[in-house]
Amino acid sequence: MRSKELPEELRDRIVARHRSGQGYKKNSAALKVPKSTVASIILKWKTFGTTRTRPAKLSYRGRRALVREVKKNPKITVAELQRCRRKMGESCRKSTITAALHQSGLYGRVARRKPLLSARHMKARMDSKMVRNKILWSDEELFGLNSKRYVWRQPGTAHHLSNTVPTVKHGGGSIMLWGCFSAAGTG
Repeated sequence: MRSKELPEELRDRIVARHRSGQGYKKNSAALKVPKSTVASIILKWKTFGTTRTRPAKLSYRGRRALVREVKKNPKITVAELQRCRRKMGESCRKSTITAALHQSGLYGRVARRKPLLSARHMKARMDSKMVRNKILWSDEELFGLNSKRYVWRQPGTAHHLSNTVPTVKHGGGSIMLWGCFSAAGTG
């Protein structure tokens, strides 16, 4: 996990001491900063000529807009999100979008495949536990597509309806295989 940034004034003091000829060890001991931090600050100063941090690529409003878009449509791809940002006048890389979503607690995961249930089916499942002993569950295929689909979701929400891909029997496969199971066993 990343730690907090050092104050700008301390970073400037590290660079000033380095320019005066003091080494990493002396800088580290005098300012009570890890040697690796001193080395990375000096490397950044040598590379970019400054110790200032870059401003964030995504504004706070842009980040919130991304989260809203993903919550509205969890199956949206990063490329589509990138196009939406470009239309709004805020272009950024895919990795920036992914990092922003991760900071908001949303992660790309493979969608769970669940049988397509109508409202009547859902009500019937909840009404009686005895019905489960009379149901014959069978093999189900995805709607004509057997590849993995990804969704943006928070941990612990894998089985929410918006984070699943519905499946139906006999849906678009080229090889016909059939299997079933019930409370009595397999078939």
